[in-house]
Amino acid sequence: MRIEEGERVLLLGASGAGKSTLLLALAGLLDRTAADEEGELGVRGDAGIVLQDPETQLVMARAGDDVAFGLENRCVPTAEIWPRVHRALADVGFPYSDERATAALSGGEKQRLAIAGILALRPRVLLLDEPTANLDPDGARAVREVIGRVAERRDATMVIVEHRVADVLPLVDRVVVIEAGGGVVADGPARVVLAREGERLARLGVWVPGSAPAAPVRKTSPAGEAIVARDLSYLYPRGEALALDRVSATVRRGAALAITGPNGSGKSTLALLLAGLLRPRGGEVRAFGDEPSRLRPRALVRRIGTVFQDPEHQLVAGRVDDELRVGPRAIGLPTGEIDRRVRELLERLDLHKLAGANPFTLSGGEKRRLSVGTALATSPGALVLDEPTFGQDRRTFAELLALLSEYRDGGGAIAFASHDELFVDAFADVRLRLERGRVV
Repeated sequence: MRIEEGERVLLLGASGAGKSTLLLALAGLLDRTAADEEGELGVRGDAGIVLQDPETQLVMARAGDDVAFGLENRCVPTAEIWPRVHRALADVGFPYSDERATAALSGGEKQRLAIAGILALRPRVLLLDEPTANLDPDGARAVREVIGRVAERRDATMVIVEHRVADVLPLVDRVVVIEAGGGVVADGPARVVLAREGERLARLGVWVPGSAPAAPVRKTSPAGEAIVARDLSYLYPRGEALALDRVSATVRRGAALAITGPNGSGKSTLALLLAGLLRPRGGEVRAFGDEPSRLRPRALVRRIGTVFQDPEHQLVAGRVDDELRVGPRAIGLPTGEIDRRVRELLERLDLHKLAGANPFTLSGGEKRRLSVGTALATSPGALVLDEPTFGQDRRTFAELLALLSEYRDGGGAIAFASHDELFVDAFADVRLRLERGRVV
């Protein structure tokens, strides 16, 4: 594959095809002493990369300092640094001052900050790994507008990875499709490739425009209350304002509650409170009659399975299959039943070929599916999921939708926080929208 200077390339492929690895190689970030490697790679000019997980890219305690960090390391003249910092923060629509603590940001806000840090450097090669995946729709549009302005100037070569193709087609002029173990399987002008190879790409898992998976037909009706939250308030340590202010919600058996709203609105905080992993400052949560934050871990995991916004925060084993065994072992299931559940989840989540891999070596989409599997492995009465479809290709999105629909139709209660409008439209029975910590 050869990319000419100034080209704008969309890199596509199924989850696990190697897209993020290829971007790391182009950025010079692969550990070449610890891997089997063949072939040659050459990149002209400095490269800036926005990683899939913003947590791995932020290094300073304050937002402005984080954007300035790269400029200082490049020895940019002092008088130029802060004007470039403020311009980059404004370009990505960062909603706070440069004094904002990075630890106080939501996942989507961290992603905006990471993008600002790279744009401030003005790299010759701009590498973007799902730059809008953690952003609310308005934030995603703002970032795409920034990327569009960079692309129009043609002073930077751009390679972008995105699963949702339709959103980024206006930003690119070329599509390259790769397959795990198969190299480049399609390459050419964006609309030509999608028109000529559309059916084949959809089978591979590529989100070809107009090919969204259909939602499974509901087989049961919602039943009684599983989790009830009343007048919840929460203030984080050193927080400047309430993250949640008198929020109430009900999650019913056999139903799915979608928690939506812009970045920083309190979605993840509400999810953690519903899951019993935070204790409210005011109000109360009841899960199957008990206060979940006061349950012992073994009792809690039997009732509620949780998927964090960052899957790496919940991975504890050295192998993928052992990760799926952790919960069932903790609740004392027989070995034969544990093995049966692990085999089924590995197959359903398309992780069977990775059973012996270290979970931290998986792609972002694979880690997300593994985290959903760990939540399902104990067959809890309720699931609380934070961005459950992050990083999924068309095929794995459809399988997650089917798997969660089966769980719901079996009487399971689900609450999920998501920016994925397609998933919300396909799966939600009830919607609760938050803005600035309040229900709107």
